[in-house]
Amino acid sequence: MTLKLRSVGTSDRGLIRSGNQDALHAGTWLVAVADGMGGMAAGDLASSLTIDAVAPLDVETPEDALVAALQDGIALATARIRQAVADDPERQGMGTTLTALLFARTGSCLALAHVGDSRAYLFREGVLKQVTRDDTFVQMLVDQGVITADQASSHPRRAVVTQALQGEDVSPSYATMVPRAGDRWLLCSDGLSNVVRPDTLAEVLTTYPDRSACAGKLIDLALHAGGPDNVTVVVADVVEE
Repeated sequence: MTLKLRSVGTSDRGLIRSGNQDALHAGTWLVAVADGMGGMAAGDLASSLTIDAVAPLDVETPEDALVAALQDGIALATARIRQAVADDPERQGMGTTLTALLFARTGSCLALAHVGDSRAYLFREGVLKQVTRDDTFVQMLVDQGVITADQASSHPRRAVVTQALQGEDVSPSYATMVPRAGDRWLLCSDGLSNVVRPDTLAEVLTTYPDRSACAGKLIDLALHAGGPDNVTVVVADVVEE
Protein backbone atom coordinates (compact mmCIF):
# COMPACT_ATOMS: atom_id res chain seq x y z
CA MET A 1 0.00 0.00 0.00
CA THR A 2 1.29 3.45 -0.95
CA LEU A 3 0.09 6.79 0.39
CA LYS A 4 -1.42 9.13 -2.20
CA LEU A 5 -2.77 12.66 -2.11
CA ARG A 6 -6.32 13.29 -3.33
CA SER A 7 -7.47 16.90 -3.50
CA VAL A 8 -10.24 19.26 -4.52
CA GLY A 9 -10.25 23.07 -4.60
CA THR A 10 -12.82 25.80 -4.99
CA SER A 11 -12.91 29.59 -4.84
CA ASP A 12 -15.54 32.32 -4.50
CA ARG A 13 -15.20 36.08 -4.86
CA GLY A 14 -17.28 36.60 -1.72
CA LEU A 15 -20.10 39.06 -1.19
CA ILE A 16 -18.20 42.37 -1.16
CA ARG A 17 -15.34 42.24 -3.68
CA SER A 18 -16.04 42.92 -7.35
CA GLY A 19 -13.57 40.30 -8.55
CA ASN A 20 -11.52 37.35 -7.32
CA GLN A 21 -7.77 37.86 -6.79
CA ASP A 22 -7.24 34.35 -5.38
CA ALA A 23 -5.83 31.44 -7.39
CA LEU A 24 -5.38 27.76 -6.57
CA HIS A 25 -4.01 24.45 -7.74
CA ALA A 26 -5.45 21.14 -6.56
CA GLY A 27 -3.56 18.29 -8.14
CA THR A 28 -2.23 14.79 -7.55
CA TRP A 29 1.14 15.78 -6.08
CA LEU A 30 0.78 19.53 -5.48
CA VAL A 31 -1.83 21.71 -3.81
CA ALA A 32 -1.45 25.47 -3.52
CA VAL A 33 -3.35 28.65 -2.66
CA ALA A 34 -2.34 32.21 -3.62
CA ASP A 35 -4.10 35.40 -2.50
CA GLY A 36 -3.25 38.43 -4.64
CA MET A 37 -2.92 41.99 -3.39
CA GLY A 38 -2.11 45.41 -4.74
CA GLY A 39 -5.06 46.55 -6.81
CA MET A 40 -7.65 44.58 -8.70
CA ALA A 41 -5.88 43.72 -11.95
CA ALA A 42 -2.42 43.48 -10.41
CA GLY A 43 -3.41 41.25 -7.48
CA ASP A 44 -5.22 38.93 -9.84
CA LEU A 45 -2.14 38.83 -12.08
CA ALA A 46 0.31 38.20 -9.23
CA SER A 47 -1.63 35.22 -7.89
CA SER A 48 -2.19 33.69 -11.33
CA LEU A 49 1.48 34.13 -12.31
CA THR A 50 2.49 32.42 -9.08
CA ILE A 51 0.16 29.44 -9.45
CA ASP A 52 1.24 29.10 -13.09
CA ALA A 53 4.87 29.06 -11.93
CA VAL A 54 4.40 26.31 -9.33
CA ALA A 55 1.82 24.18 -11.18
CA PRO A 56 4.49 22.31 -13.19
CA LEU A 57 5.73 20.88 -9.85
CA ASP A 58 2.64 18.63 -9.89
CA VAL A 59 4.72 15.64 -10.97
CA GLU A 60 6.38 12.69 -9.27
CA THR A 61 9.23 14.19 -7.23
CA PRO A 62 11.83 12.34 -5.12
CA GLU A 63 11.51 13.14 -1.43
CA ASP A 64 15.03 14.62 -1.26
CA ALA A 65 14.13 17.11 -4.01
CA LEU A 66 10.84 18.45 -2.63
CA VAL A 67 12.09 21.62 -0.94
CA ALA A 68 14.43 22.48 -3.84
CA ALA A 69 11.53 22.09 -6.26
CA LEU A 70 9.38 24.47 -4.22
CA GLN A 71 12.26 26.95 -3.97
CA ASP A 72 12.68 26.85 -7.77
CA GLY A 73 8.94 27.40 -8.25
CA ILE A 74 8.95 30.41 -5.95
CA ALA A 75 12.05 31.82 -7.67
CA LEU A 76 10.27 31.54 -11.02
CA ALA A 77 7.12 33.20 -9.63
CA THR A 78 9.24 36.03 -8.20
CA ALA A 79 10.95 36.57 -11.56
CA ARG A 80 7.64 36.64 -13.43
CA ILE A 81 6.14 39.16 -10.99
CA ARG A 82 9.28 41.31 -11.27
CA GLN A 83 8.97 41.23 -15.07
CA ALA A 84 5.27 42.11 -14.94
CA VAL A 85 6.07 45.20 -12.85
CA ALA A 86 8.86 46.15 -15.26
CA ASP A 87 6.41 45.82 -18.16
CA ASP A 88 3.91 48.14 -16.46
CA PRO A 89 5.20 50.31 -13.56
CA GLU A 90 1.61 50.95 -12.45
CA ARG A 91 1.71 47.39 -11.12
CA GLN A 92 4.35 48.40 -8.57
CA GLY A 93 3.39 47.00 -5.16
CA MET A 94 1.40 44.08 -6.49
CA GLY A 95 2.04 40.77 -4.80
CA THR A 96 0.58 37.54 -3.56
CA THR A 97 0.68 35.07 -0.72
CA LEU A 98 1.56 31.46 -1.44
CA THR A 99 0.97 28.33 0.58
CA ALA A 100 1.93 25.14 -1.26
CA LEU A 101 2.22 21.48 -0.32
CA LEU A 102 4.23 19.05 -2.47
CA PHE A 103 3.80 15.31 -1.96
CA ALA A 104 6.69 12.91 -2.66
CA ARG A 105 6.28 10.22 -5.31
CA THR A 106 6.92 7.55 -2.65
CA GLY A 107 4.20 8.91 -0.37
CA SER A 108 6.71 8.91 2.49
CA CYS A 109 7.25 12.66 2.79
CA LEU A 110 5.75 16.02 1.94
CA ALA A 111 7.12 19.56 1.89
CA LEU A 112 5.33 22.80 2.65
CA ALA A 113 6.26 26.28 1.42
CA HIS A 114 4.65 29.40 2.86
CA VAL A 115 4.78 33.17 2.53
CA GLY A 116 2.03 35.60 3.55
CA ASP A 117 -1.18 34.88 5.45
CA SER A 118 -2.85 32.09 3.53
CA ARG A 119 -2.83 29.04 5.78
CA ALA A 120 -2.23 25.31 5.85
CA TYR A 121 -4.00 23.27 8.53
CA LEU A 122 -3.41 19.59 9.26
CA PHE A 123 -6.39 17.64 10.59
CA ARG A 124 -5.01 14.42 12.08
CA GLU A 125 -6.85 11.99 14.37
CA GLY A 126 -9.51 14.54 15.22
CA VAL A 127 -7.12 17.39 16.04
CA LEU A 128 -6.74 20.51 13.88
CA LYS A 129 -3.31 22.16 13.84
CA GLN A 130 -2.33 25.32 12.01
CA VAL A 131 0.99 24.34 10.43
CA THR A 132 1.87 27.70 8.85
CA ARG A 133 2.59 30.92 10.71
CA ASP A 134 1.02 34.11 9.35
CA ASP A 135 3.46 36.69 7.98
CA THR A 136 1.38 39.55 9.39
CA PHE A 137 1.78 42.60 11.60
CA VAL A 138 -0.67 41.23 14.17
CA GLN A 139 1.09 37.85 14.35
CA MET A 140 4.28 39.77 15.12
CA LEU A 141 2.44 41.50 17.97
CA VAL A 142 1.17 38.12 19.23
CA ASP A 143 4.71 36.70 19.12
CA GLN A 144 5.95 39.68 21.13
CA GLY A 145 3.21 39.22 23.72
CA VAL A 146 1.68 42.63 22.95
CA ILE A 147 -1.75 41.21 22.08
CA THR A 148 -3.47 37.84 22.36
CA ALA A 149 -4.46 35.62 19.45
CA ASP A 150 -8.12 36.48 20.14
CA GLN A 151 -7.32 40.20 19.96
CA ALA A 152 -5.42 39.64 16.71
CA SER A 153 -8.51 38.21 15.04
CA SER A 154 -10.35 41.53 15.38
CA HIS A 155 -7.37 43.92 15.24
CA PRO A 156 -7.85 46.82 12.76
CA ARG A 157 -4.48 46.04 11.14
CA ARG A 158 -4.96 42.28 10.86
CA ALA A 159 -4.81 42.48 7.04
CA VAL A 160 -1.30 43.99 7.01
CA VAL A 161 1.04 41.36 5.54
CA THR A 162 4.74 41.61 6.41
CA GLN A 163 5.96 39.36 3.63
CA ALA A 164 4.63 38.35 0.20
CA LEU A 165 5.84 37.47 -3.28
CA GLN A 166 6.35 40.89 -4.90
CA GLY A 167 9.18 40.37 -7.34
CA GLU A 168 11.86 41.02 -4.73
CA ASP A 169 13.96 38.83 -2.46
CA VAL A 170 11.77 37.06 0.06
CA SER A 171 12.28 34.46 2.78
CA PRO A 172 9.51 31.85 2.60
CA SER A 173 9.32 29.22 5.30
CA TYR A 174 9.80 25.58 4.36
CA ALA A 175 9.03 22.43 6.32
CA THR A 176 8.98 18.71 5.66
CA MET A 177 6.64 16.25 7.33
CA VAL A 178 5.84 12.55 7.29
CA PRO A 179 2.24 12.00 6.12
CA ARG A 180 -0.09 9.43 7.62
CA ALA A 181 -3.08 7.68 6.09
CA GLY A 182 -6.18 9.56 7.16
CA ASP A 183 -4.53 12.98 7.31
CA ARG A 184 -6.67 15.77 5.91
CA TRP A 185 -5.05 19.03 4.81
CA LEU A 186 -6.86 22.33 4.48
CA LEU A 187 -5.20 25.14 2.55
CA CYS A 188 -7.11 28.42 2.46
CA SER A 189 -6.92 32.14 1.89
CA ASP A 190 -7.68 34.50 4.78
CA GLY A 191 -11.17 34.94 3.35
CA LEU A 192 -11.94 31.72 5.21
CA SER A 193 -9.63 31.81 8.22
CA ASN A 194 -10.51 35.41 9.16
CA VAL A 195 -14.23 34.68 9.49
CA VAL A 196 -14.59 30.99 10.45
CA ARG A 197 -13.26 29.80 13.79
CA PRO A 198 -10.81 26.87 14.00
CA ASP A 199 -13.25 24.75 16.01
CA THR A 200 -15.82 25.18 13.23
CA LEU A 201 -13.23 24.26 10.60
CA ALA A 202 -12.46 21.09 12.55
CA GLU A 203 -16.15 20.23 12.82
CA VAL A 204 -16.64 20.54 9.05
CA LEU A 205 -13.50 18.54 8.27
CA THR A 206 -14.89 15.79 10.49
CA THR A 207 -18.49 15.92 9.32
CA TYR A 208 -17.95 15.99 5.55
CA PRO A 209 -15.80 13.05 4.42
CA ASP A 210 -16.46 13.91 0.77
CA ARG A 211 -13.83 16.46 -0.24
CA SER A 212 -16.04 18.44 -2.61
CA ALA A 213 -18.86 18.66 -0.09
CA CYS A 214 -16.39 19.67 2.60
CA ALA A 215 -14.86 22.46 0.50
CA GLY A 216 -18.32 23.68 -0.51
CA LYS A 217 -19.48 23.81 3.10
CA LEU A 218 -16.43 25.85 4.11
CA ILE A 219 -17.13 28.36 1.33
CA ASP A 220 -20.77 28.55 2.45
CA LEU A 221 -19.71 29.28 6.03
CA ALA A 222 -17.44 32.12 4.89
CA LEU A 223 -20.28 33.61 2.84
CA HIS A 224 -22.70 33.19 5.74
CA ALA A 225 -20.22 35.15 7.88
CA GLY A 226 -20.50 38.07 5.46
CA GLY A 227 -18.05 36.98 2.74
CA PRO A 228 -15.98 40.18 3.13
CA ASP A 229 -13.11 38.82 1.03
CA ASN A 230 -12.39 36.33 -1.73
CA VAL A 231 -12.39 32.86 -0.21
CA THR A 232 -10.41 29.91 -1.52
CA VAL A 233 -10.27 26.40 -0.11
CA VAL A 234 -8.30 23.27 -0.99
CA VAL A 235 -9.10 20.04 0.86
CA ALA A 236 -6.54 17.25 0.38
CA ASP A 237 -6.70 13.76 1.88
CA VAL A 238 -3.83 11.33 2.38
CA VAL A 239 -5.19 7.93 1.35
CA GLU A 240 -3.82 4.40 1.04
CA GLU A 241 -3.93 2.86 -2.43
